[in-house]
Amino acid sequence: MSQTVSVPQGLPMERDAGPFDPPREITRLRDARPVSPMLFPDGHEGWLVTGYDEVRQLLADTRFSSRQDLGVMHVPYETPGMPAATEPSPQVPGLFIAMDPPDHTRLRRKLTGAFTVKRMKQLEDHIAEVVERQLDAMARLTPTVDLVKEFALPVPSLVICELLGVPYEDRADFQANSAKFLVKEQELEEKMAAYGALTTYLGTLVAGKRAEPGEDILSDLARQEDLSIEELTGIAFLLLLAGHETTANMLALGTFALLEHPEQLAELRADPELLPGAVEELMRYLSVVDINFRYATEDLELGGETIPAGSTVVVSTLAANHDPRRFENPDTLDIRRNSRGQLAFGHGVHQCLGQQLARIEMGAGFAALLRRFPTLRLAVPADQVKLRTDMNIYGVHELPVTWTTTAP
Repeated sequence: MSQTVSVPQGLPMERDAGPFDPPREITRLRDARPVSPMLFPDGHEGWLVTGYDEVRQLLADTRFSSRQDLGVMHVPYETPGMPAATEPSPQVPGLFIAMDPPDHTRLRRKLTGAFTVKRMKQLEDHIAEVVERQLDAMARLTPTVDLVKEFALPVPSLVICELLGVPYEDRADFQANSAKFLVKEQELEEKMAAYGALTTYLGTLVAGKRAEPGEDILSDLARQEDLSIEELTGIAFLLLLAGHETTANMLALGTFALLEHPEQLAELRADPELLPGAVEELMRYLSVVDINFRYATEDLELGGETIPAGSTVVVSTLAANHDPRRFENPDTLDIRRNSRGQLAFGHGVHQCLGQQLARIEMGAGFAALLRRFPTLRLAVPADQVKLRTDMNIYGVHELPVTWTTTAP
């Protein structure tokens, strides 16, 4: 394997290969050295993992820790107002995505019953109704409309609010604060203010559910006396954020990708049975949660490299899902491809808890959107679509679309 590739200074983030492919520098690194040293802006000598097999191995090994309180987790891009990390971050109660077993296992086990395949299947008809109602409202508008605002964001927000028992009328605040929290180069003060507003709101909500539980996931959790209000708040934060931001971005970016690949779109319209495979392929191709972090708890070997204890390791899911050693012609969107094994939902103990819910929402969303708007098209040139390169979950900020309206 060639070692001639230069060590990147910070994480390459510019989408210079187009809106759907990894940055060119990341692709070059993956092809030359899939486990590569990387110099962080604060001087930390960390690592970037881009190969499919290497990412999969890393995510299955809990010695690559998700905890931020074990050691210093360095940030691979400039963050204004953020002091250089010199000590670990305190562990946030309930935030099991930033925990390792056994703490992670204890909290996650409490949620597995809420997200079983069976329970998610029971929601299919209801999710289809939510989608149709949202499209009814969109159809009444005069195009051009922003698909993010009118469809991609409301559908998963409505569904997760109902599941968790969060009042949907509060969405403006929690959506705004979620968005602020996810800005990569956000001033620390603003990020913490957004986080504080969200956790204050959710803390009051779960305390109310402990006093008077209803028929929803947060009430079910609030009935469990061994969970503190702080833990319930952390769990609620994670489920609400992940439950609407990820699927919203997949619906919008996925629509953008299909509109940019008209032959794939035509095949999907002609044969709706291709939809489950198309959803899987869009997950692989787009990988909206494109970057994750781990901390090496000891000297670890990965892909022929030795990663020293204390290293921050950056994982590029997008690069792994575009690895030609695993997927043939990986930079091509192919809805007939067998994309099984794609890593967009993660792998190992942290594999996405809500993945079945996300699949159902995407399946229902894309199916109804394509059926009801057969002339849907971009209302601006593709290069004018505002990409979320500034956010921790990738997607588009807006997707202006139009369609041909027929006279009544």
